[in-house]
Amino acid sequence: MAQAMKIAIVDDEQDMRQSISQWLALSGYDTETFPSAEDALKKLGPDYPGIVISDIKMPGMGGMEFLKKLMGSDSALPVIMITGHGDVPMAVEAMRVGAFDFLEKPFNPDRMSELAKKATSARRLVMDNRALRRELSDGTQLMKKLIGGSPVMERLREDILDLGQADGHVLIDGETGTGKTLVAHALHAVGSRAGKKFVLVSCAALEEDALSKRLFGPMMPEDAQLPAIEEARGGTLVLEGIEALSETLQARLLSAINEQGTPAETRIVAISNLQEAGRTSEDALRPDLFYRLAALRITVPPLRQRGEDILTLFTRLSEEFADEYGCDAPQVSAQEAAQLLQAPWPGNVRQLINVAERAVLQSRRGSGSIASLLMTDHEEMQPVMTTDGKPLKEYVEAFERMLIDNTMRRHKGSIASVMDELCLPRRTLNEKMAKYGLQRSDYL
Repeated sequence: MAQAMKIAIVDDEQDMRQSISQWLALSGYDTETFPSAEDALKKLGPDYPGIVISDIKMPGMGGMEFLKKLMGSDSALPVIMITGHGDVPMAVEAMRVGAFDFLEKPFNPDRMSELAKKATSARRLVMDNRALRRELSDGTQLMKKLIGGSPVMERLREDILDLGQADGHVLIDGETGTGKTLVAHALHAVGSRAGKKFVLVSCAALEEDALSKRLFGPMMPEDAQLPAIEEARGGTLVLEGIEALSETLQARLLSAINEQGTPAETRIVAISNLQEAGRTSEDALRPDLFYRLAALRITVPPLRQRGEDILTLFTRLSEEFADEYGCDAPQVSAQEAAQLLQAPWPGNVRQLINVAERAVLQSRRGSGSIASLLMTDHEEMQPVMTTDGKPLKEYVEAFERMLIDNTMRRHKGSIASVMDELCLPRRTLNEKMAKYGLQRSDYL
């Protein structure tokens, strides 16, 4: 859910503060008022979740000094300045210092609402980007995103923790949509380079000349960034779609790696996105480069190998989308759970995300089924059958675990409510929760 934006109103005139606050409150904004810049500065930190509207002429600390202090604390904080008639030159100076915009008294309230909407949208984007950067630098949070208790996911998390502490280059491969870029972020975040530069280049997104310049330079004078190999110095350079490198660029990359020595100044994490049947990253790369990159290797497992993780992921995703769309998450039947477990998932987690979102939208309209979402244009969903070597008992247990997990989440850990809804005695519920590794404390 998007974070609610606040509007701080700073003006020494009480009537002006109240009138602005009332008007913006009617427009749906959460406002707070301050009679002076000094009072406002006690509250407005560098990550203030909103914008500021301030008079430019105030006793004590004036609006310009106030603006400079705000810009020094957080240059991305939108500040709308209110000026008196004839103060346009001062307003222009405020814009130069970093003000988002200005309003000249007497101003049109609709114009103020329009500016507030633009400023809060800009602030929300900044705050979301900051939250994402913090998340991508937090190894603990990233590891939590690698959801699942299947053996292949346990092994993946162990590999990330082990290789994250190593200093060699890494090759990550796996099918499309399995989360290879997330694994690259996690490798960086759990290792000794956490907090240092993390630079990602999509090799397939650039033409060869542009890719060569982006990786190795020379950059043009008007370019604001260094070549990626320099920009990532001391940190991690992720090359997504490494197989898209031409022979020439592979040779240049190998030379750059050899010049670094050991330990490497810049760690290279190569992601292979090969999808052609029977072709591997070893086929696509020159042998000397392949062996330099693949000395440490992680293969991200496909979704179809993750067993009941599929149900866990579907539940989490559908709950998130239901929260976003303001509706209830769809209830999954035993038949649908079996269909989710048996689907081939060629698009892996990316496909599961799409199915979960569409399932929520269907449920909100009161129509459709999960089976219909699992169909493709070229094949029809086959009847659910346990012909892949799994006994029926495994499907039943996977569904049972999902059902108890969903019910515990919905009732926020209330054992009595869960017992009542599932018609289970306390002892049976306790035994099943212990069997499936579910703990009440996780739902409180």
